[in-house]
Amino acid sequence: MILVNAANGNQGKLLVPRLIAAGQQVRACVRTERSGDALRAAGVAEVIVGDIADPDVAARAMDGAQKVYYLCPGIHPLEREIGMGWVDRARAAGVKHFVFSSVLHAVLTDLVQHEIKRDVEEHLISAHLEYTILQPAIYMSPKRIGAAFASGTFQAAWSLDRLQSLVAIADIAEVAARVLIDSEAHGAATYELAAPGRYSARDMGAVISQAMGRQIPVEEMTAEAYCEFLFGGREQRDALHELRAVRSLNTRYSSNDFLGNPNVLTWLLGRSPVTFEQMVAAQYAAFTANAALV
Repeated sequence: MILVNAANGNQGKLLVPRLIAAGQQVRACVRTERSGDALRAAGVAEVIVGDIADPDVAARAMDGAQKVYYLCPGIHPLEREIGMGWVDRARAAGVKHFVFSSVLHAVLTDLVQHEIKRDVEEHLISAHLEYTILQPAIYMSPKRIGAAFASGTFQAAWSLDRLQSLVAIADIAEVAARVLIDSEAHGAATYELAAPGRYSARDMGAVISQAMGRQIPVEEMTAEAYCEFLFGGREQRDALHELRAVRSLNTRYSSNDFLGNPNVLTWLLGRSPVTFEQMVAAQYAAFTANAALV
């Protein structure tokens, strides 16, 4: 039994079908019944609905699970406590393999999210559990790309000129599936996941412009506006924590490049990772097809 938390999120909705297609028994943990219904319709036999911060939910989700894929919702105010609690409960439940989706360069403790994930990584490594840590670069975000198509402007919440490494969420999901299915080959491993290429916000805007067939502007947005873009309407928001985390991103990404190497991801996939150009072209084709149906 493989337990996947946040199973209807960005990674989960791509990972779960891969596991099911490979014949794996999957248990999904999600926050809402609506997400649970979507996963049941996709073929998930067991769904646990509840808040992963609740120790009883975590314990119930892990009861009988042999493997766990753990991903904390982005910029959660209790991320450190939840992560360490899940590690402890996995050990108590006799979980055989704990896979943690962390972040590239978790050692950068001037970034709020990175410092938290670094602490959870340390706790996991010291927990006497078989583990694998995945460290993805910045997501090639469908939400941000789609917003650029819709608005005709690409926005970033930091310097438009600093370079960043990116990674397709589908590639993360493919690696996660391989790691979970073949635990013996990937135990005690920490993998940096980055696609080829180094992109500034201006570079990303140019790629999107090329796909759209017209030049679009690239703008820097405030941390407050970026928080609203990411989290607007989300229940039980901790706006102060979110703003502090985004401001730390603004400071780091405006002062330093954020780069990773594609070699590990290429090796794990057994092919070239998806590039930003490929991601944008595919998403724009889907965007225009959907627009034609309206």
